[in-house]
Amino acid sequence: MAARDAASIICQALGRGVTRSKRRAMQWKRKAAESGIAASCLMIAGGMYLDVPYAREVGHVGEAAGVAAPAEAMEGHNVPPDVFTSIVHWLHKGGHNQVHMLDVIRRGALEGAPYCVNEGCQVVGLLKDFKVRPQCKHARYCGDACQKVDWNAGGHKEICGTIGQT
Repeated sequence: MAARDAASIICQALGRGVTRSKRRAMQWKRKAAESGIAASCLMIAGGMYLDVPYAREVGHVGEAAGVAAPAEAMEGHNVPPDVFTSIVHWLHKGGHNQVHMLDVIRRGALEGAPYCVNEGCQVVGLLKDFKVRPQCKHARYCGDACQKVDWNAGGHKEICGTIGQT
């Protein structure tokens, strides 16, 4: 995958130089995943599991995936079987241990994870509980105070593209 393709994922997701499009960004992630980029495969699989916008639509591979989910991997997951098949496909394509990564993704979905972009933040929670910064619709914070600390420290402010807006 060319560096230009990776840049396109970021540009589509953030709306830099192009119209912001979550669907188009997800399509670029799929293109990277099809090239075997492990991180993109994991992003597609995790996005499908968490039902991130457009992830299930763009990441769907159907039964043609040719990768069977291990029986022990299917227990305890609350996702439709066709989605589960696609998730396993992307984990396999990226060279990930399917059983282990499914457990990690499920644990993150149930128990939460540190989604706040403030590096000093220790808050763990569910993705839906972290507020998306309205100007860029990309960074997530656990609350206004954490966002202000990160913004004043130059964290997300350096890459946001909406400098001057708080």
